Amino acid sequence: MSGPVLGRRKAGALVAGAAIAGTVAAGTLRTASAADASTFVSGFGLPANLDPHQVYDVPMQAMMLNAYDNLYRYQNDPPQIVPWLAESHTVTPDGLVWEFKLRSGIKFHDGSPMTSEDVVYSFRRMLALGLAPAGAFLKILKPESVTAVDPLTVRFKLETAYAPFFAAIPSISIVNPRMIEPNVKSGDWGKSWLASNGAGSGSYRIVPAGYRPLEYLDMEIFDDHFMGWAHNPKPVRKLACRPTRETSTRVLALLNGSLDCTDNNLPADQVAQINASKIAYVQKDMVMRIFIIRMNNTKPPFDNLNARLCFAHAFNYMGFINDILGGYATRDPYPMPDNLWGIPKDAKGYDYDLKKAKEYYAKAVAQGAPMKRPVELHVQSENEQSVQGAQLFQSDLAQIGINMKVVGNIWSNLTAAAAKPDTTPDMWVHWVSTYFVDPENWVGQMYDSQFHGTWKASAYYKNPEVDTLLRKARTTIKQEDREPLYQEAIRKIMADSPDIWVYNSMQLQGLNKRVKGRRFCTVGQGAEMRWITLDG
Repeated sequence: MSGPVLGRRKAGALVAGAAIAGTVAAGTLRTASAADASTFVSGFGLPANLDPHQVYDVPMQAMMLNAYDNLYRYQNDPPQIVPWLAESHTVTPDGLVWEFKLRSGIKFHDGSPMTSEDVVYSFRRMLALGLAPAGAFLKILKPESVTAVDPLTVRFKLETAYAPFFAAIPSISIVNPRMIEPNVKSGDWGKSWLASNGAGSGSYRIVPAGYRPLEYLDMEIFDDHFMGWAHNPKPVRKLACRPTRETSTRVLALLNGSLDCTDNNLPADQVAQINASKIAYVQKDMVMRIFIIRMNNTKPPFDNLNARLCFAHAFNYMGFINDILGGYATRDPYPMPDNLWGIPKDAKGYDYDLKKAKEYYAKAVAQGAPMKRPVELHVQSENEQSVQGAQLFQSDLAQIGINMKVVGNIWSNLTAAAAKPDTTPDMWVHWVSTYFVDPENWVGQMYDSQFHGTWKASAYYKNPEVDTLLRKARTTIKQEDREPLYQEAIRKIMADSPDIWVYNSMQLQGLNKRVKGRRFCTVGQGAEMRWITLDG
């Protein structure tokens, strides 16, 4: 690249970095300054919309942990599930009936009191919409089985014992029906309205007209939050989320003080530059998040085991981790984090070995697999790491005669496409983060065929023996009885090689040095703001 062109690109990025805190909306300039001691300006990504019962991904976790509350919540590192809206719970010995006792005096953002009826409404709404957050509950919970025993007690009667039920409870936000119901249209449960508005009780509330999809989100402190603010005498008063697609823009904005933090996928090659600055540093946290290259097992050649094994041996795992990620990850050959129970330690993953890849290539061709067919690997264009990994893979595949095209895409398009096998790409790259801490969050929802149609299960893998093991594991109550079931299921899944499992993540995030009090939890990846103070 020539010097003048590079100079122009840098200058453009600097301008964008300086302007990141301002966006134009309805003819007025929305500004947020990181120099303001009361405002935290975040470069973290935004969810596709603001309804916590429609969307459930890492950007949604970051929003809902601040705008909404849950019956129980994950806190600390390693994560612990602790009472939140509920002060306690009970469960019958058979694991079928759960009762949660709410704290008294909880208020929604409109000042109305929260009761068990609001919890019932929230779970029934989540089940009726049947979207991403409902995945853990649809098969085991009917709407009429969620009831209010009294104003502060809610009861859940499960259709069958479901061991991950309690672990998944923190994934459901409690919403305010008094704000939603006046905005219901044609029985949509207020879906359109809540996509761009707030109806929660969280530590921060969404400012009216303070949201434009994927561009900005403004929130302000809720002084009457039920947890109070005695723990933090100088909390952040305002949150201003200003996401950007370009890494260079985010980093320059951090370094010139326009942002207080980057997103949580900072490229390793930016670490030294940020740490050398006077204003910012890079925070490193181990997260229970796996990096995965999906293969659509319904499309040739990926419907052939030898073809899948060819691809699995053609990815340069340690080259990617060491050279592109700077060593900020651990090799994880399993379909879930290597620091979670349930992994069979005797199961061997696949190593980078082009000789083996060529051997499996030949076997696949002999079986009629169309290995010469051009294949597409879709990446998240805004994430340099996924692009770099794909380019590395493309180069090695070319050495064994496979023509792979890298296609830029965005998360919302990819997850929508994954709803059907014929629209799901040949291959695509993503992470599976910690939405709740249980093997069900990873292997259970990724490889049980009943979840086909969700982005987690977008390999469209089907093995009846695996289905049986995973379904038995989730209906078995005790962890010591569940563990061998997951181990056997994972052995079979790994033998079938439906996907390519690469690493367990270390999160890199650039932070302004004025940010104090941050608490990290792998669920939400450190995005809960009620602990934060800003120096200066």
